[in-house]
Amino acid sequence: MDWSKYERQAPKWYRDAKFGMFFHWGPYSVPACENEWYSRNMYLKGSKQNLEHVRRFGKVSEFGYKDFLPMFKGEKFDAADWTELVSRSGAKYAGPVSEHADNFSMWNSRVNPVNSMKYMGRDVVGECAEAFREKGIKLLATLHHQWLWGWFMSSDPDADVYDPKNEVFYGPALPLETCRYMPYRMPDKAFNDVWLEKVREVVEGYKPDVLYFDSRTRIIPEEYRHRVAEIFYSACPDGIMTYKQDDFPKGVGVYDVECGRFAEKQSFFWQTDDRMEDNITWCIVQQPKYKPAEKILQQLCDVVSKNGNLLLNLGPNADGSFPEQARTELYRVGDWLKKYGEAIYATVPFDIAVEGVTQGKNEDYNIERVKQQMKDGIAMESGAYALTGADFRFTQKENSVYVLAMGVPVNGAYTIRALGLDGPVKENISVSIPGTNAPVRFERTREALTCYLPEGMPQEPVYALKVTRA
Repeated sequence: MDWSKYERQAPKWYRDAKFGMFFHWGPYSVPACENEWYSRNMYLKGSKQNLEHVRRFGKVSEFGYKDFLPMFKGEKFDAADWTELVSRSGAKYAGPVSEHADNFSMWNSRVNPVNSMKYMGRDVVGECAEAFREKGIKLLATLHHQWLWGWFMSSDPDADVYDPKNEVFYGPALPLETCRYMPYRMPDKAFNDVWLEKVREVVEGYKPDVLYFDSRTRIIPEEYRHRVAEIFYSACPDGIMTYKQDDFPKGVGVYDVECGRFAEKQSFFWQTDDRMEDNITWCIVQQPKYKPAEKILQQLCDVVSKNGNLLLNLGPNADGSFPEQARTELYRVGDWLKKYGEAIYATVPFDIAVEGVTQGKNEDYNIERVKQQMKDGIAMESGAYALTGADFRFTQKENSVYVLAMGVPVNGAYTIRALGLDGPVKENISVSIPGTNAPVRFERTREALTCYLPEGMPQEPVYALKVTRA
């Protein structure tokens, strides 16, 4: 099958944006138990979420996932408030998860009666699209619905998923093995047709600027995936698809590395989607924890220096509001970007991306990790590493190189070998603080550039220096 006409570079607006957000929000936010795979794991007899479900709500033969739908009211959902949060965070594209694996469409769907308009009286995707675009935020639509094939199949033969009258919620009964990552019995024509029509509804109804596909899209036949590329790029010529692993051919979209990173700069543009949650979950849970702004900004700087974008997740409360701790940390991210964003937005990688004492490695939530998650019912933690004031990342724009220092100076000064006279920058230079042009005292030898922060500099999650060629 010829994919060549869909090969393209990411559009400039997307490469300049650097930072996006998305929101795992759905009926799974009501029990808020452990993670967003609750809708699947509650049916695995004896699993932690199954036992918790039985304790709180009853047997899965009597209270199934469908019974959470009327409880998911989103009474505090306000697209204007979501827009304000995205804007304050500094993210340039955003959107709710359009449909997770649970067959609940977050838009006014014609093909799927299990949708937010029917149960909440709200077109969540539509309201976000309108509100975001009024503030210049590009729309992201994320689709995970290939996971629906086998998702609800239960090891409990009495589960409500096997009652034929509940097919509208769960799909037809299938062999239990279809809940594996790569089942023997692959999706049939009826499933594939609905899968495609859901994509078509989102694309033609809302014209998303970014169309994100979660992993396991490979189980959908190639002709359907090819049709998706045709539909999307016809309707959204300045848009871009993102995909994971080898779910689409190389070059037809942006490669997404889930919860991952590269050790060095890449020649191709890429994205990592990661969660703000410091629990191992993508949705709201009881007693949630969140990463501090320092950690998010270090990750953003690391990704951008290596030719990537960061797509950060936050799971709202079941009522559609946001936890205050998460809001506070995102505001801190946005405050930093207001001051130093010129070192991030619309930059390109420098000749050297990485310098420092902390050795990173390539990290991806690959197929083996996904398979282990399906076995354990919970995601594996990624191998994150802590960065220090002796670790630097670099970006550039026009005649300036930006140094992003991941902590306070070691021994009172930053010693940056990449910008010594023997490095890529041969010209005379000046050094200042981005956004202020406050001069920075420095010394330069063949081996290194040594910089001293101005007195009275406020404490920052990441310190940025602007090195301008004369």
